[in-house]
Amino acid sequence: MSDLGHVPWPPEPIRTERLVLREPEARDRTMFAELLASPEVHTYLGGPRPRDVLERELPEVPERWPGSFVVELDGAMIGHILLRRATEHRRPAAVGKADLGYLFLPTAWGHGYAAEACAAALGWFDATLPGEPVVLTTQSANVASMRLAAKLGFSEVERFHAWDAEQWLGMRLPAT
Repeated sequence: MSDLGHVPWPPEPIRTERLVLREPEARDRTMFAELLASPEVHTYLGGPRPRDVLERELPEVPERWPGSFVVELDGAMIGHILLRRATEHRRPAAVGKADLGYLFLPTAWGHGYAAEACAAALGWFDATLPGEPVVLTTQSANVASMRLAAKLGFSEVERFHAWDAEQWLGMRLPAT
């Protein structure tokens, strides 16, 4: 994966009805560690990373590059959205396309925050890089992620086996 290239970054914070999407800051480091160490968050992502390793390895300002958004609710980080170029994807249909990824704290699940935040990030993407499709990969067993992909307009391209599970690759065609 690589970043989106030469896009104006950081953008002004993106405000939705309930959320703010903004560039990561040093104050977010603790919450990044929480996301990456959470067994619940990583149920379908190969398992959590050990907190002591994260504390040593996370940079002062984690995930700081074009396409990386902290999702904030009432001033607190509840998630992370990442749009990156899939330069080395396992599936040929995804190579070279922007790839959408997201992580939300379990306390934020079930409130529609992921749909609201991802839709806002995709809106930014469409305005910044018009005409480009976006891909999303998730385990087919991750029912919530599959529902979110459908809600965001992703259509199935293929299913494949990787990381000891069936994976789903979806694509969202450019907005017209």
